[in-house]
Amino acid sequence: MLRADLVDPAKCQTCHPDQFRDWAASMHAYATDDPVFRAMHARGQRETQGALGTFCLKCHAPQAVTDGLLTTGAEDLDKLPAGYKGVSCFFCHSVAAVAQTHNNGLQQATDLVLRGPVSDPMHTDAHRSAYSALHDRDQLPSATLCGSCHDVVTPLGAQLERGFLEWHGSVFNQSPGGNTCGQCHMPQSAELQPIAVADGAPLRRMHSHLTPAVDTALIAWPNKDASVQAVQALLDKSLQSAVCVQKAGAGARLSVILDNVASGHGFPSGAALDRRVWLEVIASKNGQVLYTSGAVADNAVIDTGADPDLWLMRDCAYDASGQAVHMFWQVATAVGNALPVQLTFDPSDPRFYQSHIRAAFPANGTQLAVMPDKVTVRMRLQPIGREVFDDLVLSGDLTPTVRDAMPTWQIGATLTWTAETATQTFQQDGLPVSCRTDTNLNPQADSVPAVRLPGCKQP
Repeated sequence: MLRADLVDPAKCQTCHPDQFRDWAASMHAYATDDPVFRAMHARGQRETQGALGTFCLKCHAPQAVTDGLLTTGAEDLDKLPAGYKGVSCFFCHSVAAVAQTHNNGLQQATDLVLRGPVSDPMHTDAHRSAYSALHDRDQLPSATLCGSCHDVVTPLGAQLERGFLEWHGSVFNQSPGGNTCGQCHMPQSAELQPIAVADGAPLRRMHSHLTPAVDTALIAWPNKDASVQAVQALLDKSLQSAVCVQKAGAGARLSVILDNVASGHGFPSGAALDRRVWLEVIASKNGQVLYTSGAVADNAVIDTGADPDLWLMRDCAYDASGQAVHMFWQVATAVGNALPVQLTFDPSDPRFYQSHIRAAFPANGTQLAVMPDKVTVRMRLQPIGREVFDDLVLSGDLTPTVRDAMPTWQIGATLTWTAETATQTFQQDGLPVSCRTDTNLNPQADSVPAVRLPGCKQP
């Protein structure tokens, strides 16, 4: 097959229809068409007078940059051939080496051999094939292939997106027993089946190419429902939580513990400057609300000033003069309060508890005047904060309808405490504590106080 044919994902569909169907629904296929990416890229070009160049495009349309179809960053992306949009089959499967761990430091081979996780590839006339540890989800080096685009260092040197860096320092980057990006984001089939439509194709494990995370398409996109379902399934198994109520006189003190037990990086991660993850806590008695924090409507901007107790997890970013900024090309430093990644699975190791994050409600540790009979807790997520959309609409780079297409996710089921449904009771500081968890989280274990970011200015 000619290189021009290998570059076009539509040609892959002939022999790999299942993988193509997944990929076509994925954010990899969507990367060049995403209206938020388009808006930020256009604004960045304008505000840097073109100095941004292909910075964004190297990861959002890597094959087009590699083949010289995009050189300045100012090109009309709608004129790109369809096969050059997004992160394509050929781009990933022809990577031969990782030169750097961020900003797409991937090196493509020129031999037209497509690399994959199969150690004994079948010979076909479609293309030559070879095994590569970079493409084998069961090998730790495979994380470097993903990380090279999913870690981003800004033009001013800030480590802004650092999912791979977080994973690299975690318990998941260990052998044996580690977990790679692919093992979470590219699950394999339980049954053996042919992975290609070809006579005599052997039976193997099929790997999903849907690669869910937290983002979904904001415009009409193939098989969007499957992507939404995959994202929700991934989110629902990422965290453990517990809510505790400590009786104090006629009132009570509330606390919530979160543990980032299953994601192989911080939470939120990736574009954490744009992410908004927060906790909703509502305490009531006889159906009357006594206390609330984080009760934000799905389509609303999160107002930290109106809710001093809000536990909002995100990154804050600053330019070289220390002024709060939002657009990545302005960012010189970034700080965040994401839930940390697991460092060890050994409960006897003090580091085991560094991912057990406890937040008091109210934040100053005072107590509610009345003992509640019900407390509900929900973990919520806006993949991109509504105020980020509003800022891009105001600058003329984004249409308002895109804002309404962004979902607000709930991570896991609502956790509801009542005295009757408590799963654990104990004494602390001489006062009774009653907790509810639907997971294996131990509320009595050591924990780290939550960090709130009241000084993080909105863009």
